[in-house]
Amino acid sequence: MRDELTVNSATALRPIKIGLLWHSASSANLGVGALTIANLAIARKAAADLGLDPRFHIIGMRDGNKTYVSPDEAEIFVVDTTSLFNPSGCWKVIGAQDCVVDIGAGDSFADIYGIKRFMFLWLTKMMAIVRGTPLLLAPQTIGPFTRFPYRQLARFVMERARAVVPRDRVSLDFLNELAPKAHGVLSVDVAFALPYEDHSALRNGLKVRVGVNVSGLLFNLAEQGKNQFGLDADYAVLMRRFIGDLVKRPDTEVHLIVHVPSSIVGTDEDASLADRLAQEFPGVVRGPNFPGPSEAKSYISGLDFLVAGRMHACIAAFSAGVAVVPIAYSRKFSGLFEMLDYPWMVPVKGMDADRAYDFLMDCLERREELARAASDGMTKVEALQDAYRAELRTLFAEATAR
Repeated sequence: MRDELTVNSATALRPIKIGLLWHSASSANLGVGALTIANLAIARKAAADLGLDPRFHIIGMRDGNKTYVSPDEAEIFVVDTTSLFNPSGCWKVIGAQDCVVDIGAGDSFADIYGIKRFMFLWLTKMMAIVRGTPLLLAPQTIGPFTRFPYRQLARFVMERARAVVPRDRVSLDFLNELAPKAHGVLSVDVAFALPYEDHSALRNGLKVRVGVNVSGLLFNLAEQGKNQFGLDADYAVLMRRFIGDLVKRPDTEVHLIVHVPSSIVGTDEDASLADRLAQEFPGVVRGPNFPGPSEAKSYISGLDFLVAGRMHACIAAFSAGVAVVPIAYSRKFSGLFEMLDYPWMVPVKGMDADRAYDFLMDCLERREELARAASDGMTKVEALQDAYRAELRTLFAEATAR
């Protein structure tokens, strides 16, 4: 019995408590959820490489009703105004971790979303710093921070973090300009590592399977005559023309891909719009409201071609070897895909609806070329993610050596 206990003790993995700050286990936006599921997988592997047993604690706002992370995978702590200022709330939970990995909901560490969201993100970072809990800012968009005191406050925490990992070169350049003393390491969006079931066997059938992810946000703004993001192409006109012409082709099967399925986010969601478009174009396949981000990526992996207004739908396709054309509405698209030498994108500026339509149809015909470029781009993704994995291993090693 003593020998058995000695063996078990020698082989037991050392636990490490990892706080996943500003991740979401239930976001109505599957793109935000993809960050959590993918980062769990990346961090779990990095810990295992060091012989560590990770115990995860997801710390973020409640932004959905149904969780896609099981209790066995992570505990969940909800940040709200009460828990933020209660000593038994965020302060206690963050201080109980061996280290904190903060993904900032992908692009929320900025001043463009208002003072309340900024202060929530900033204060929780400060809690880690004050409590001496090693803090790493996981791959995310950094900024913009254009005004006082946002710039000064952001600089303070980033220069005291163990590392700051921008997910594109624009963010890295911004970090280097704003916080030159920060340890910045270029990586890429963690969602490229999102686990999924490979349905690629469905490709290259009798019909070309074309997915169209129509963003409820962009479409509804266009219908209202608003152009919040300054797109040269009328998004609603472009999507209706593209879908309408494709459903007339006997060799094509059009799938409407919903990537924000919940009505919690109001007019930003894709599901009710997909219902409308399915009635307007009876020949389309209205894809399901996916229960989680991995299920969405699994479905997308069975397509021959995807046009998408949601960046993480694009990432799902790209990382599954599917030819994809993003419809960009911000610099995060160009910053990402230019870094991967992938030029097939409808840009914010430079294409009206007619030119964008012609571009989409040309890309559809050249989809094999696009798929090869995506495969080549994944080689760059792996190298960039290796840099992030190395930072995680350093963080975990230092955290458990204290």
